[in-house]
Amino acid sequence: QVQLEEFGGGLVQAGGSLRLSCTASGRTFSNYAMGWFRQAPGKEREFVAGISRSGRATDYTDSVKGRFTISRDNAKNTVFLQMSSLKPEDTAVYYCAVARTPFGVARRTENEYDAWGQGTQVTVSS
Repeated sequence: QVQLEEFGGGLVQAGGSLRLSCTASGRTFSNYAMGWFRQAPGKEREFVAGISRSGRATDYTDSVKGRFTISRDNAKNTVFLQMSSLKPEDTAVYYCAVARTPFGVARRTENEYDAWGQGTQVTVSS
């Protein structure tokens, strides 16, 4: 059974930075693409960033390109989301997720992922 646990959320002023991390267990981490999603109050959960199993391929939603960086450390079974130049509209609960099938690339749709963390709150004040 896969378990994911996110760390690093909090309250930050606009323009500030936060680094989220997500540690996985129960699956051969290096075989699976990983993704970060977020859900703001009153909105549907949306894709933020994805990373291939090797880390060489990444994908971002347009609103975070140039501000967020996804990376992974397969030796530590951990995926990161470095968030910079944060805006109030980045306020959301952030979730990490592991791909449903091994050896693929990161996808943008939720049904491509079959295990999720509990989420971590990120609040950006103006």
